[in-house]
Amino acid sequence: MHPPLTIHRHPMCVEIIEEFQKCHLDHPIGKFFGDCTELKVKLDRCFRAEKAVKRKANFEQSKKMRERLQALRKETTEAEA
Repeated sequence: MHPPLTIHRHPMCVEIIEEFQKCHLDHPIGKFFGDCTELKVKLDRCFRAEKAVKRKANFEQSKKMRERLQALRKETTEAEA
């Protein structure tokens, strides 16, 4: 199962999504018997890569926020003392 195939939400996978959707249109019955499986595998790999990029960006952002929070805590403890 894959997420909804909206192109604006998956900028890294635009070409593969279009190929996959075209395959489904070209093979309305064959899609149930594996005609589009190769593209599905490529699409899943692209989604995994896209998710890894997002995960890394979120981790970097959380690291910056954590550093800001620790600096703020240090300032408040020094101001209290």
